[in-house]
Amino acid sequence: MNPINEVQDIWAYLRTTPLLWLMLTMLAYLVGFWCFEKMKRSPIVSPVAIAASFLGVILLITDTPYPVYFEGAQFVHFLLGPATVSLAIPLVANFPRVRRAAIPMLAALIASSATAIFAAIFIAQAMGASDEAIRSLIPKSVTTPIAMGISEQIGGLPSLTAGLVVLTGILGAIIVTPLMNHLGFRDWRARGFAVGVTSHGIGTARAFQVHEVAGVFAAVAMALNGLVTAFVVALFSQLL
Repeated sequence: MNPINEVQDIWAYLRTTPLLWLMLTMLAYLVGFWCFEKMKRSPIVSPVAIAASFLGVILLITDTPYPVYFEGAQFVHFLLGPATVSLAIPLVANFPRVRRAAIPMLAALIASSATAIFAAIFIAQAMGASDEAIRSLIPKSVTTPIAMGISEQIGGLPSLTAGLVVLTGILGAIIVTPLMNHLGFRDWRARGFAVGVTSHGIGTARAFQVHEVAGVFAAVAMALNGLVTAFVVALFSQLL
C-alpha cells in the first residue's frame, strides 16, 4: 500500500476524533506561551495570537471545517465560563475600591458599551460589509461565550464573532499599556477598566500581568460590559 495513502487515511480518521483538536489547541497555546516567555512577556507576542495562527494554518492545510475543530475543542470553550467566574476572587479582595468608584464606572460603562456597538455598525456599513458580517461584529468587545450567544441570537455567525473577539482582545492587550502611558493615565483603576470593557478576557489577562488593581477593574468591566451589551442589543434588535 502506498505510504502517502496510509498517512492520508490515518489523518482522515484522526481529524474526526475530538481529542485530537483538544490536544492541538493545548499544544498551540503552550507554543505561544513559550514564545511569550522567551520575549520577556512582551504584549506584542501574544500566546493567543500565536496559538490561533498555528491552529488556523493547520485547519487550512488539512481542509478541516470549523465545526469539526470546535467539536473537539469545545471543552476549552466550556472552561471560559469557570475561568471568568474565578475572577471574582481578586474582586472580593478589592471590593471597597470598586464600590468607591461605582458611579464613574457606570458612566464609563454606558459610554464605552454604546460606542463599541454603534461604532462597529457604522464603520462596517461604511465599508460595505454584509448584514451578516455586521451582526457578527456587534459583540466584538464582549467575552467570547457571551459574544457568540449574542451573535447567534441576532443572526450573525458565532464562529466569525469568536475570531473577531480574539482579534479585538489581542489588539487591545498590545496597545493598552503604551497608549495609556502616552495619554498620561496613571490611575490603575481607569487603565484596567478601559482595557476590560474593550478587550474582554485577553485584555483582562494582560491587566493582571501589569498590576493587580488594573486586573480587578478590568474583570469588573468585562463582566458588566457583557451584561450591558446583551441588554442593549436585545433592546435594539428590531433595528439591526
